[in-house]
Amino acid sequence: MAVKTFNPTSPARRNMTVSDFSSLTKKEPEKSLLVARSKSGGRNSYGRITVRHIGGGNRRKIRVIDWKRTKDGIPATVVAIEYDPNRTAFIALIQYADGVKSYILAPQGLKVGDKVVSGTDVDIVAGNALPINNIPVGTMIHNIELKPGKGAQMVRTAGAGAQLMAKEGDFAQVRLPSGEVRMVSIKCRATIGVIGNNEHENVSIGKAGRHRHMGVRPAVRGVVMNPCDHPHGGGEGKSPIGLPGPVTPWGVPTLGKKTRNKKKQSNKYIVKGRK
Repeated sequence: MAVKTFNPTSPARRNMTVSDFSSLTKKEPEKSLLVARSKSGGRNSYGRITVRHIGGGNRRKIRVIDWKRTKDGIPATVVAIEYDPNRTAFIALIQYADGVKSYILAPQGLKVGDKVVSGTDVDIVAGNALPINNIPVGTMIHNIELKPGKGAQMVRTAGAGAQLMAKEGDFAQVRLPSGEVRMVSIKCRATIGVIGNNEHENVSIGKAGRHRHMGVRPAVRGVVMNPCDHPHGGGEGKSPIGLPGPVTPWGVPTLGKKTRNKKKQSNKYIVKGRK
């Protein structure tokens, strides 16, 4: 998947790039797999802003993705490759032999007309889903479950792929895109291959308006605020933050401060940290 550039007809156009959507084969989504999506504007049930810089943006509906892939032994044909405004990866519309349609994340190399299937004894082909216990060591996988039957939770973004490193007892070691090596139950399911649209990370937004279309509101630097509004604020003219390290508007250390709870129950499954 390539990145598309434009003639510099304006300062914004000069700097912006987009993904090349030439591989998409269908413009309109499947209506039976759409769900309405409500906006919060970053506000909680009391109407107070709890997450800043959220609001506006284009209206969009949720495409219902099949994260569990539990229709075992029933082959499905790829009907179309589509764009999903809610995620970086492209999605594939598949139709099972019994007529049921569903969406899955489109891995690299998946084309219209290809067959995908889920189950315990299926081929190691991109798009097929099966328990980790049935996947050979060294295989690249995505859409990985953390609990058997719960549905995929890890490795779901564009261009992402994890590698199955080893299997020992009831657990397998998986190297995630971040570099972290984590133990996952061999009963958990995963999908073969690497997710497509791998050039997405090279896309340049280019202009502020494009972020507004995504529902992202402007962010003001704390260093240009008044001291009453942010700990970084104040000073005569342009000044440093004047603190040992950067903090949030509420005084909590940030930008490099580790936030993971050291007592978190799942820490025991991490073999090697991402750093």
